[in-house]
Amino acid sequence: MRNMKRKIVWTLSSAMMMALCCPAVVFAAEEEYVPSMYATFWALIPPVVAIVLALITKEVYSSLFIGILIGGLFYSGLSFETTITHVFQDGIIGVLSDSYNVGILVFLVVLGIMVCLMNKAGGSAAFGRWAEVHIKSRAGAQLATILLGVLIFIDDYFNCLTVGSVMRPVTDKHNISRAKLSYLIDATAAPVCIIAPISSWAAAVTGFVEGEDGLSIFVRAIPYNFYALLTIVMMIVLVVLKVDYGPMKIHEKNAQEKGDLYTTSDRPYANAGEEVVSSKGKVIDLIFPIVSLIIACVIGMIWSGGFFAGESFIDAFSNSDASVGLAVGSFFAFVITILFYLIRGVMKFNECMSCVPDGFKAMVPAILILTLAWTLKAMTDSLGAAEFVAGAMENAAGGLVNFLPAIIFLVGCFLAFATGTSWGTFGILIPIVVAVFAGTNETMMIISISACMAGAVCGDHCSPISDTTIMASAGAQCNHVNHVSTQLPYAITVAAVSFVTYLVAGFVQTAFIALPAGIVLMILTLFILRNFGEGKEA
Repeated sequence: MRNMKRKIVWTLSSAMMMALCCPAVVFAAEEEYVPSMYATFWALIPPVVAIVLALITKEVYSSLFIGILIGGLFYSGLSFETTITHVFQDGIIGVLSDSYNVGILVFLVVLGIMVCLMNKAGGSAAFGRWAEVHIKSRAGAQLATILLGVLIFIDDYFNCLTVGSVMRPVTDKHNISRAKLSYLIDATAAPVCIIAPISSWAAAVTGFVEGEDGLSIFVRAIPYNFYALLTIVMMIVLVVLKVDYGPMKIHEKNAQEKGDLYTTSDRPYANAGEEVVSSKGKVIDLIFPIVSLIIACVIGMIWSGGFFAGESFIDAFSNSDASVGLAVGSFFAFVITILFYLIRGVMKFNECMSCVPDGFKAMVPAILILTLAWTLKAMTDSLGAAEFVAGAMENAAGGLVNFLPAIIFLVGCFLAFATGTSWGTFGILIPIVVAVFAGTNETMMIISISACMAGAVCGDHCSPISDTTIMASAGAQCNHVNHVSTQLPYAITVAAVSFVTYLVAGFVQTAFIALPAGIVLMILTLFILRNFGEGKEA
């Protein structure tokens, strides 16, 4: 009888355990859910729709959200509940709960506060007065912007916002349009960081080159990074020859002839943080916070990479977490700046604290666009857009070894443009390139890795949903769609020349021939565009 009771109890217990495990099995199955459109062409539709709508309607918030909604519908198979859950829980809430993203937002807010501090302390106005004496032409102001952008090579976010805050008063005085300023900022952000061995980008790239000396490969790849190098050449030639074309020409003409720096009626940053409270401000009140920011961010990045735990400087930079390093570094720079202003007596403590909400408010448009762009990327990731493009590239690469760098460049451009991320793009493509060429043709591996990085930067440069593009708009305080539409023809010009240069590099396999050929072709192209524009006006 007791044995019978034990059997009954054991059977009931087993049944209860199975019943309890059923939900776990269901949830496990849900976690492994793969949408029917995964890794197909349809995965690219949401970002394409968002980009096209933004360019047509000139309204970026609704365009991004519509792209996100389409991504959610494709993921769920048109199920209403699953769409809402995916968009908000996996999308918006997911990206805002990601520690890396939160670190970048903290960094963005602190930089906004510091810009407000420098303005109210009179540092920006003092620099403007100094610039009036030393920078006497539009060309000089633009070349100074390029030079500062090249010097701040640590991180693209840091570059965009710092160069914008420092040079905006100077370019405004010389009637340089905000669209042109945002282009110069964007073109010296990622393109400079991707050819700087000591930068957050170099650290990211070296982490993707598994089984190889990542830093050595990065340095050897610099002469083949044609898009980045030719972008710098193009900016200098544009300024020296006074060449402008496409929508940018309209913005520059309005700025020069009418004093209208914006051209369009929508100017979300027009009155952000421009009030100067202190009359005691000097140039040092701008220079000291910027230098403190650079030093503190470098220390923050190497600290996050284990430098103070015994790692070498290079290894610490390679292992650094840019999000943590920049957030911590910017916070300490913020504290140091307040102490410096209090000691100098240019601001009181309560005036410094009033900059906290003002600086945050000035960055709200950038934060909103960035959050929506991250969410759209999450939608494309869940649909397997990266896997689709990577698979297409592998299938197309066979038997086209000499053409492979040019093909990889185009694939990188397209993937970064559609997803809005350059790091994610070369994170996908570089391991494929290493697997194809490792141990066979090292030179072609270097050229192809450069093509990955160049394509990723180019696509990121063109994409309205790229975080760097968004930061450049915020740094220049320019309407985001204006920045994208005016920059696109310039970026496409460099991309076309870079594509031809990669075709040359694939056959000659040496930078000593390919790079000079690319530079000559770039200059000739700009001469043709200038003469074509002058002929059209005549």
